[in-house]
Amino acid sequence: MNIEAIMKTAPVIPVLVIEDAATARPLAEALVKGGLRVLEVTLRTGAALEAIAEMKQVEGAIVGAGTVVNTDQFEQVMKADAEFIVSPGLTDRLGDAITRSGVPYLPGVANAGDIMRGLDLGLEHFKFFPAETSGGLKALKALAAPFYQCKFCPTGGISAATAPEWLAFDPILCVGGSWVTPKGASYEQVEALAREAALLKG
Repeated sequence: MNIEAIMKTAPVIPVLVIEDAATARPLAEALVKGGLRVLEVTLRTGAALEAIAEMKQVEGAIVGAGTVVNTDQFEQVMKADAEFIVSPGLTDRLGDAITRSGVPYLPGVANAGDIMRGLDLGLEHFKFFPAETSGGLKALKALAAPFYQCKFCPTGGISAATAPEWLAFDPILCVGGSWVTPKGASYEQVEALAREAALLKG
């Protein structure tokens, strides 16, 4: 799958911080059962690489690595068989390594310079991050005008209540969010939240 196909799989990509790899597979099962197949496991914990491998065992799951910030991490997540890469920002070195590999890539952008750097690397799909504190939907609409060929996945501060407004803007293919996996939620609750998120439309 290319990055656009991945982004179009569901309206919400859960952004996951996994503290214990033993929870990874049942969490992925709950999310996939609820209709959210694309899962972003952030490299914010020591359990992340094992969690990616565990989640990949779940039928239907498309598992990627998030918060990839350098080429060393990129090599690590490739060994864990991550199916796509998400980074909070974009550097020439990291962007060049990932684009040359052919792995679907969603780099973070927050301004016109970031997007232009991505276009120079042949990229047209971006994570707008951090979405709310970078000016929100108004800012993204202003950026999307000159960069008409680009598609976006806003992430950062988006909730179930605000997601539909974002998704109503055509250049946005999906949003990233952590609200579908609140702390302390049971797998049944996660499945229910995923089911609601999978039905979101702009």
